[in-house]
Amino acid sequence: MTDSADAPRSRQPRKRVHYGQGREALLNAAVRVVGRGGLRKLTYRAVAEEAGVTHGLVVHHFGSRDALIEEALAHTIRTSLSISALEPGTGEVADFSTGLSDMVTADPGTQAFQYELLLEARRRPELLPQIRALYDEYFDATRRELSRMLPAGADRALARLVFAALDGLVLHQLVLGEPGVTDNALDELRRLLKLLHADGDGGA
Repeated sequence: MTDSADAPRSRQPRKRVHYGQGREALLNAAVRVVGRGGLRKLTYRAVAEEAGVTHGLVVHHFGSRDALIEEALAHTIRTSLSISALEPGTGEVADFSTGLSDMVTADPGTQAFQYELLLEARRRPELLPQIRALYDEYFDATRRELSRMLPAGADRALARLVFAALDGLVLHQLVLGEPGVTDNALDELRRLLKLLHADGDGGA
């Protein structure tokens, strides 16, 4: 009586995925699950349902929930900078962090996942090396772009200060919404960077 469109979700045909594509799809699915519901919602079955594959495929790829968490974190390290606004590469103050609020609006799950894992690392020290690697990537990208913008260059302390401002804006927008508030704060940050730029020119 019922055709496949009316069949229960658990009986729907599963997607056939290639090994490499399947692994990345599962990692992306894990990030989305954690981003929506926190780590407490991360199960093999939740990831399988999100990715549209079988529960057994998740087990096959990762073997344990801890391995899935650690590999999903490593995955965000590999991909996060490709979607960030930290390093446009132009050296123009006006270009710095443009599109940041749009990035949060378009992909809140990835941002939420990173904050979830950041807090989880307080309870699970084995995650700290990867968290440090993620933030070192952010610090380095920020420092490189600041060094392009500012005649006097940028040391690690300035890069961390500027990134901390950006990180806080992302977190606040993630929780409170209000992308316009983020954009207004970024305009003020760029104004301060222009002052640093002018001061560097004067010092030279």
